[in-house]
Amino acid sequence: MLGTLSETVNIAALQQENTQLIATVASLTSELDSTKDKLGSIVANLTSELDSFKQQLDSHKQQLDWFQRQLFGRKSEKRLEFDAREQGNLLFGLGVEAPPEQDDIPTEKITYQRRKKQRAASVNDSGLRFDASVPVTTIHVTDPQIAAIPEADRQVIAEKVSYRLAQEPGSYRVLKYIRQVVKRRDTGKLVTAAAAPNVLEKSAVDVSFLAAMLVDKFRYHLPLYRQHQRLQDSGIKVSRGSLTNWAGRAIDLLEPIVQAQAAHVLQSEVLAMDETSIKAGRTAPGKMRQAYFWPVYGDQDEIVFHYAPTRQHRHVETFLNGFKGTLLSDGYAAYEVFAKRHGLSHAQCWSHCRRNFERAQESEPEAVAEVLALIGSLYAHEKIIRKEQHEGAAKRAYRQQHSTPIVAAFFDWCREQCYRNDLLPKSLLAKAIQYARDRETELKVFVDDPRVPIDTNHLYADIFIMPTLRPKPLISRIALVN
Repeated sequence: MLGTLSETVNIAALQQENTQLIATVASLTSELDSTKDKLGSIVANLTSELDSFKQQLDSHKQQLDWFQRQLFGRKSEKRLEFDAREQGNLLFGLGVEAPPEQDDIPTEKITYQRRKKQRAASVNDSGLRFDASVPVTTIHVTDPQIAAIPEADRQVIAEKVSYRLAQEPGSYRVLKYIRQVVKRRDTGKLVTAAAAPNVLEKSAVDVSFLAAMLVDKFRYHLPLYRQHQRLQDSGIKVSRGSLTNWAGRAIDLLEPIVQAQAAHVLQSEVLAMDETSIKAGRTAPGKMRQAYFWPVYGDQDEIVFHYAPTRQHRHVETFLNGFKGTLLSDGYAAYEVFAKRHGLSHAQCWSHCRRNFERAQESEPEAVAEVLALIGSLYAHEKIIRKEQHEGAAKRAYRQQHSTPIVAAFFDWCREQCYRNDLLPKSLLAKAIQYARDRETELKVFVDDPRVPIDTNHLYADIFIMPTLRPKPLISRIALVN
């Protein structure tokens, strides 16, 4: 009986110990699961951070490649000439017909082949070339040996003519006005003629000087201090402050012309607009304030530069108030907002779209080569349109036949690239694709409207002549002369 009781006690102790062990195992299992979850969360966070660091590294590498290219590489966005068969095969792989080959540039044979020189409007075909507007001073060269020959024994059978480019030391001159002062004998009253009228009242400069000063400054980028030096070298003593004052007053006289031209530009059917930064005045010693010029280009080849201290959307409303045509611009949101608010047709620039892809060519050379070939074929057809002088319905028909399939292939290519697993969202190529897809409707406008250019490059040709780093008091006036 005692043995049975002892065995019962041992079994109960074992059962109790077993229960404790089961509870311990369950607790350890729970802790292990919790640890696994924590480790899994840590691993996921580390993986996410690693992917983020990889994207940042790729982004920094792309920026480094871009900066290295700006410092040491080709800065031009113009593509090099490729073999026509290679280009054709690339476009064929994208489902696009290659543009026809262009005729060779006319050449003339001298001792080697070279591009034929353009000599239109020149009065001579060799040596120094100039047009009929250039004054010519004729100098007859005599020879003592010829003069010693008796006139009866010599005969002039021809003349040899050569030209040399010359320059006078200075073209300034002083206009001296003399007005008699007459005294009446009967009354003793002094009478004199009124002063000759002048553009600037009570000023010592003639209108010819003002016009030349503005042309030198804003067309040929000759600063006023250099013009001041040139005046001193010519023996004319004028202060630099006077030049600045005359320039400002002369520019103010052009304001009615600019206002009339700005109003006429807004009557255009197609209007191109952009904005470009400029340094205007100082915020602190050694620190320039940034302002903006807003050039507006009409369809009559007229351009007006508006000035604004900021890049805010409200300036577009101010400068384009009353415009009812088609607006051509880059991707800045201010233009899109303005077009939607006023119900205007809005076209966007293919050159800006292309530039985004061009910046990604170091990181994605193969993909960028494909997309640049597509965009390049668009420009090749535009070149044919200019050469064949298509206008109106003929231009629309040509674009719809040749450019529409290329544009469709371009956006199909953009959509296909979005399915790539290795294309990071922050990569330059992904950003370029997103830029184009967000503006698909606007980039297609030129195909159906023959009045709309494919880009705003005609506007940039005038932006590049803009002066920079000007004192703030003259900034608003500068916009009038350009």
